[in-house]
Amino acid sequence: MIPLVVDRPFLLPLVPFGVPAGFPSPALDFDCKAIDLHALLIGNAPATFLWRLSGWSMRDLGLGDGDLLMVDRSLKPLHGDIVVAEVDGDFTCKQLYQRGQEVKLLPANSEFPEIVFRDGQSLTISGVVTAAIKRFRHVRPR
Repeated sequence: MIPLVVDRPFLLPLVPFGVPAGFPSPALDFDCKAIDLHALLIGNAPATFLWRLSGWSMRDLGLGDGDLLMVDRSLKPLHGDIVVAEVDGDFTCKQLYQRGQEVKLLPANSEFPEIVFRDGQSLTISGVVTAAIKRFRHVRPR
């Protein structure tokens, strides 16, 4: 895995108010501030990498086939985190369930089974998913 190289800020305009997802509100003139996506999304650049999700087992948490996952290897995985894990040599993205001695990986789609560990199985958490990039329409570079 190649870590992200963050050598300069990546600034985009940020509209100073939320966009309603219910009834539309009248459009107003507004001033935009800039937001640095690196500062917002990357806590530890040398330990952060992108991984493209394959499949639909995390659909009900809004993650789908082709989404880019931002994964931070430096974070301690906690109960409820979405993680990239290696199970018996195969990688998967699931939600971590960890209560006492019970550890399992949960899908967010009822069509997929939970991963419950038995003696002899190996689990390595590769990193915690901290953000996702979802494309709705591909933009051609100019």
